[in-house]
Amino acid sequence: MQTVTLEFPSEQLVRLGLLPERFFDRYEEIELLETLRLERGWRLQLVRLRRRGPLRTASELARESRRIRAAYGLTSFELLERRPRTRDYILLVRQRNPERLQELLGLAGGRIAPTAPFRLTAAKAIATFHGEESALRRVLRGLTNEGFPYRIVRASRRPFAEESEPIAPTRLQSDLLLRAWVLGYYAVPRRITLTRLARLTGRSAPALGKILRRAEGRLVARYLAEELPSGEGSAPAPGRS
Repeated sequence: MQTVTLEFPSEQLVRLGLLPERFFDRYEEIELLETLRLERGWRLQLVRLRRRGPLRTASELARESRRIRAAYGLTSFELLERRPRTRDYILLVRQRNPERLQELLGLAGGRIAPTAPFRLTAAKAIATFHGEESALRRVLRGLTNEGFPYRIVRASRRPFAEESEPIAPTRLQSDLLLRAWVLGYYAVPRRITLTRLARLTGRSAPALGKILRRAEGRLVARYLAEELPSGEGSAPAPGRS
């Protein structure tokens, strides 16, 4: 498996049909936090959207729901959080895929997915994808054949951990940790309860709490293993203390 980060002019997203023209007249930045579902016809994503001016209230957004959905090709959207201090919305959006994106997804064959970092500003886009190397190469060839300008910022294979190394969080644990962090579960004070977070993930609160604790334990074990000077011992493997 390979992870590739690309940089390209944001105007190319208008060409692909992913953003409407003059999108950045109203918005300063958009960040893809997590892709929950990706099909050839549509996608379900968690995004952070930074507005150039003051945020609208939840009731104002609800009143304009039809216009917003029509303007951005959305099947639905849900406002999860407003952050007036930073002028950010956290949104769950279900969006139809434009024709060119569907073609690229066809080349990918369901074997790659967008991942962090994935941030778009008026000037440039930083987009990261993870998946099988052969599928990534097909998509990059497709972009090149279309004359799509990009440069590869980073490309790296995920190394296999040595058996003696602390275990890294699983993909599921990493995804849930990311969502918990984005929605403020680890903020002080917390901006979302475990019960509310569990509902958004389709899990019970006890089950989600157990997954997060296991992931946290693995991260602590890795941190301690890296920080302890040689000869002072090693961090215990999760579940073995």
